Amino acid sequence: MSQCSHTTSVFLLTGIPGLEHGHHWFAAPFSFMYAIAMLGNCTILFVIKAERRLHQPMYYFLSMLASTDLGLRLSTLLTVLPVLWFNSREISFGTCLLQMICIHSFSFMESSVLLAMAFDRYVAICNPLRYTSILTSPRIAKIGLAIFCRCTLVLVPLICFLTLLPLCRSRVLSYSYCLHQDIIRLACSDTTFNSIYGLTLILLIMVLDPLLIVLSYVMIIQMVLSITSKEERIKVLNTCVSHICAILIFYIPMVGLSIIRRFGENAAPVIHVLMVDVYLFVPLVLNPVIYSMKTKHIHKGIQRILCQKKA
Repeated sequence: MSQCSHTTSVFLLTGIPGLEHGHHWFAAPFSFMYAIAMLGNCTILFVIKAERRLHQPMYYFLSMLASTDLGLRLSTLLTVLPVLWFNSREISFGTCLLQMICIHSFSFMESSVLLAMAFDRYVAICNPLRYTSILTSPRIAKIGLAIFCRCTLVLVPLICFLTLLPLCRSRVLSYSYCLHQDIIRLACSDTTFNSIYGLTLILLIMVLDPLLIVLSYVMIIQMVLSITSKEERIKVLNTCVSHICAILIFYIPMVGLSIIRRFGENAAPVIHVLMVDVYLFVPLVLNPVIYSMKTKHIHKGIQRILCQKKA
């Protein structure tokens, strides 16, 4: 097939392979998940902004996590629901490229924010007397800026080389959104750089981050074990429960997806699609629920705002 210009390229998105006739049955649950994620994350951001006692490092990082979840949610919203509700599958190369940048950037950011939150818990538990002097507001702002730059600028070489690749194979994508590994398979020239660079990014961010998180919790556990009072140990560990849950619901689906891609070449396409959906959607829905229920100050803040509205 002859090469064609990217500017005129149109891709066809795919909903759930093999279940196209039942897309309307999936549209309602996906819409519900989007609504829960949007409402939950917006509520957390509003409560943290409204409650002055929540203007603390832990909640600033939680605001970053909620903002990242919202960004990732909006990145997929504009294509997933049209595909499921209206079978609107066409997407231009430019729009697809922008969506791909947003999805990968926000995924990397979520991993980086979870690492920053682990550092926050480490300082709060292992060095509580210097907590506020170490995690000052300007320093937290610099951490947020560093996370943003780390997770966006690293994609620039990948995007530049991707725009130069001739796409001459089937324009049907595997998902309801655009991912780098899905677009790269459509190229009809050497993609070694993109493959190696993409793998390097995964190792530097999605592998290094959880290793550093584990290291921080090893030091936290060592500190907790040195506390003589059992009640005090439980009280200290309770401050980490929400963060640990957020870590598990983010990284466990990612590991499952990696296993499916590595050993499930013969698995049905619907399995791959569902695993990617679980990886992208489950953390976004559960994070605000977990933090609203397990974080006492957030929970009380929501109750206070609801009571004020009723009054």
